[in-house]
Amino acid sequence: MIKFAVMSTKGGVGKTTLAANLAGILADMGLRVLMIDADIQPSLSKYYELRHKAPLGLTHVITKQRVTTECISQTVIDNLDIVLSDDQEGFLQPWLASKIGSHDYLTNALSAGPIVNDDNYDCIIIDTQGATGMLQNNAGLAATQLILPVVPEVIAAREFVSGTMSLLEQLEPSVAFRGRAGQVKGVLYRMDRTTDARVIAEDLRRSFLKLEGRVSMLKTTVPLAKAYKEAATAQTPVHRHEIARDGGAMKSAYDVMHQMVWELIPSMEGVTAGAFAVTPREVANG
Repeated sequence: MIKFAVMSTKGGVGKTTLAANLAGILADMGLRVLMIDADIQPSLSKYYELRHKAPLGLTHVITKQRVTTECISQTVIDNLDIVLSDDQEGFLQPWLASKIGSHDYLTNALSAGPIVNDDNYDCIIIDTQGATGMLQNNAGLAATQLILPVVPEVIAAREFVSGTMSLLEQLEPSVAFRGRAGQVKGVLYRMDRTTDARVIAEDLRRSFLKLEGRVSMLKTTVPLAKAYKEAATAQTPVHRHEIARDGGAMKSAYDVMHQMVWELIPSMEGVTAGAFAVTPREVANG
């Protein structure tokens, strides 16, 4: 089972949109996907309509170190479930800080079974808060791959490098802990076609040398395009919203999301979303 955590030490870089769209295309590719909303601002929990809302959510998962059927809600997208965020009061961060060994509570929950296992899910995608703390550390240590979106702007790029170093120091505080965090991959997000953006992108790629080889940059970039906002408004995965473009240099969201999946999971290369199901909202919107 592959476990992705979409993380950043800065808010507003597109974590939730990336997490939701990655989950949506993987589900349409036929994988059984569980999203976990580990952000106290429950944006991922509201991204897709629900077919079934479970009575429990993230608080139960963390405090009991266990995922039960009462924690798993079903979205209207086949193969796509979610553990909803129910910690809007911010209880979990200080609660975790008061417990010994609490950096592994989410790891323990995802390993305890019998719900979250290879028989029920192929992939887990964890969305996190744009900050640092015990809950974010839990997500980072529970994942096999960390995905860090970065906007190609000067200040954001500088903060990304320093913030990523700080994040790794928290997850891997000493040489003895090296390797605790999964593979760390940056992705350029909201990439426009300006010269400045290209220069910053190249500077970012070179900056990864400072990160001692622990971080790599995906070749796939997510463009600055209205399709991603439109898809979020329609509560649909962006690959369904924008399947093809009529010419132009910018690739369609359908192509971008497929390329990202193939890069993140090489064994999926060539697999496509295919004839995905149409949700009631999409039918209503024509």
